[in-house]
Amino acid sequence: MSEIISIKDIEFKSGSKVLVRCDFNTPMDEFNNITDDRRIRSVIPTIRYILDQGCSVILASHLGRPKNGYEDKYSLLPVAKRLGRLMDREIKFAHDVVGHDAKEKVQKLQSGEILLLENLRFEKGETKDDINLAKSLSEFANYYINDAFGVCHRAHSSVHAITQCYDSEHKAAGFLLIKEIEFGQNLIRHPSRPFVAVTGGSKVSGKLQALTNLLPRIDKLIIGGGMAFTFLKALGENIGNSLLEEELVEEASNILKKGRELGVKIYLPVDVVAAQSFSNDSAIKYVPVQEIPNGWMGLDIGPASVKLFKEAIADAQTIWWNGPMGVFEMDKFSKGSIKMSHAIGESFATTVVGGGDTADVVERAGDTDEMTFISTGGGASLELIEGKELPGVRVLLREDDI
Repeated sequence: MSEIISIKDIEFKSGSKVLVRCDFNTPMDEFNNITDDRRIRSVIPTIRYILDQGCSVILASHLGRPKNGYEDKYSLLPVAKRLGRLMDREIKFAHDVVGHDAKEKVQKLQSGEILLLENLRFEKGETKDDINLAKSLSEFANYYINDAFGVCHRAHSSVHAITQCYDSEHKAAGFLLIKEIEFGQNLIRHPSRPFVAVTGGSKVSGKLQALTNLLPRIDKLIIGGGMAFTFLKALGENIGNSLLEEELVEEASNILKKGRELGVKIYLPVDVVAAQSFSNDSAIKYVPVQEIPNGWMGLDIGPASVKLFKEAIADAQTIWWNGPMGVFEMDKFSKGSIKMSHAIGESFATTVVGGGDTADVVERAGDTDEMTFISTGGGASLELIEGKELPGVRVLLREDDI
């Protein structure tokens, strides 16, 4: 395996400044209150380690997808406050990224102090992998640490271009990033068997490559969520108005066929919670998948599917879960996802949860402590499983390994 440069390999000079790319893309409610601070908490070990080396820390992150520069709802100020509370210390905050305020505050930063820059995506160059933005950021610090697994699948300025500004003695991966990479790679290379993949979410298109790559490596595949209807359609079921990716029916059929050839058991829902519209007021019916009425759509897996899926994971030694079983954002369609979360959490398997929506389900179900590992990145976790090389990781490999 190519070796990634670790934060432990770096000899930090006391009094230096260290730029840490974090992933503080945390969910917030309409009042800008943080609803889940898992991503903030997970970078604290890296921050503490750097402070212990006698350095100061400059944190950089994005939040959401702002369109044109500064937007109040995407400010990282609430993150600075929450991090300050979690670490029980003052977190200084710069009201821009590489502007006057940031420069001034970086200059005054003393050893042992922490400064958080404003949302990186307020700068147009961030998502364009702009080397000029990267150079401006690199002028702030002697060292660069990437601890933002959730954005490693994107070649952005603060993840990719910036590494050109540091040599291999001054750039490395933080503890969280290393943990994520090792977990993902070991999962694919040496899983304990039976290895069960549980996939859900709305679309097949986003998971197609991962499913194709996983098939030869797994023993069972459970498919729930909106993507299941494309597979049910491939089997000739009438799915009513349920979500369908018409152009992928053939691909779904090929996956089912390939699964049979490889001896992988594939499980699809046998019943669904159906409604005429996605709303709190709509009447619901529990129906077998063969009996979804015309004009109705399946919005969650039903109780018989939950039972079937539970039995399928009962003997699992490794479970990888990516994607909810239904439209869990609305309570009446969240039961399938929450029951699956409980079942996976109670199993004796090594359980790995792909980030994003799946991590939100686990949090809502109260099963966070029951899972072996919860990834902080949804898309990045998926691409790691697909066997893709992540741009943000490639640039942190030892030169002789590239």
